[in-house]
Amino acid sequence: VWVLVVGTALIGALVGAEVPLLMTLLQRGRLAGASDAGRVLANLNAADYLGALIGGLAWPFLLLPHLGMIRGAAATGIVNLAAAAVVSVFLLRRVLTRVQLVTALGVLASALGVLTTLLIIAEGIETTTRQRLYSDPIVAFERSAYQEIVVTRRGDDTRLYLDGALQFSTRDEFRYTESLVYPALGSGARSVLILGGGDGLAARELLRQPGIDTIVQVELDPAVVDLARTTLSDINAGSLTDPRVKVIVDDALTWLRQPDSVPEGGFDAVIVDLPDPDNPVLGRLYSTEFYALVGRVLAGDGLMAVQAGSPYSTLNAFWRNVSTIESAGFTVTPYHVHVPTFGDWGFALARRGEAPPTPRIPENAPPLRFLDQRVLDAATVFSPDIGPRAMEPSTLANPRIVDDMRQGYN
Repeated sequence: VWVLVVGTALIGALVGAEVPLLMTLLQRGRLAGASDAGRVLANLNAADYLGALIGGLAWPFLLLPHLGMIRGAAATGIVNLAAAAVVSVFLLRRVLTRVQLVTALGVLASALGVLTTLLIIAEGIETTTRQRLYSDPIVAFERSAYQEIVVTRRGDDTRLYLDGALQFSTRDEFRYTESLVYPALGSGARSVLILGGGDGLAARELLRQPGIDTIVQVELDPAVVDLARTTLSDINAGSLTDPRVKVIVDDALTWLRQPDSVPEGGFDAVIVDLPDPDNPVLGRLYSTEFYALVGRVLAGDGLMAVQAGSPYSTLNAFWRNVSTIESAGFTVTPYHVHVPTFGDWGFALARRGEAPPTPRIPENAPPLRFLDQRVLDAATVFSPDIGPRAMEPSTLANPRIVDDMRQGYN
């Protein structure tokens, strides 16, 4: 900590001394009136603010996305070294001896060599550093426009992480996927909409269900879709390359406002398989307005299944989600199962109508590894410590569920 404090104080002092030092160098050896001094100071401040503006925009929009943290920092350092060399050649040569000037330029050249070396070996450093964050070997990595995507594999256990958050483990993902998909199919679903689920696991299960001939999948990040079609294709059985699956790359909320490819009468089932709402952007997808839009594309007797988080780890968020779905005109039956990787994990099954839906596995369902009707019946029972509670709905204007998630994790 003390190294950080000292370093920050030193950098702050040098930044604060920048303008007075340049003023002194520019006016050294000559007399200047108040107007000249003011003009020089105004020019220096304008250049300083312009540089800060360019740097402030270049870092998040150019350097960081294209070069990454380490190479972006090295490139920034090289730009500053170049500026220091210009100052040395055109200003300091008036006040320094030849030996001092050569020494200063030599130090700058040495620093340039160090940063250039860092620029070259940055990828190896990033790979090594990233691997230390995960216990299993990384087999795929990509930094997309939306998130950092990592796939690890050890033996028969493959795991997907988005921004460091685990999305599934092949050791037990079937528990989660079966519990999310099959209760939503009712009896005889033929068309299904998947919101999220870019890993292709939900689509894999739907393709196993007899009678389903239309699947529309809306996924925001094309990099996740590409990964599902390549690295994860053996896990999802190539579901996202099946002709029955139409993949639409779009934000779910945006697409629902002007949906296309909706069957006449609406979808027989909607599966909402989105990341937990731990930030305001994702919080939009767990709002009254979002679920109301889902209701517009759902058939009159259709069912919607939502991954709703953990009723144990994020209790308030889970029941907030249930209340939010109800506020959009649905009746809801919550249920939960044990997924060893995640712990106690909850879902919400919803329909439009007065009577809440009864979770059922379709009679013609394929053989399942985890879910059967007895398990599903038991899943609707909640112990008193995690039982139902009344919560205000989460809306676009007031995304309460985001605070619930943060408090729950804490």
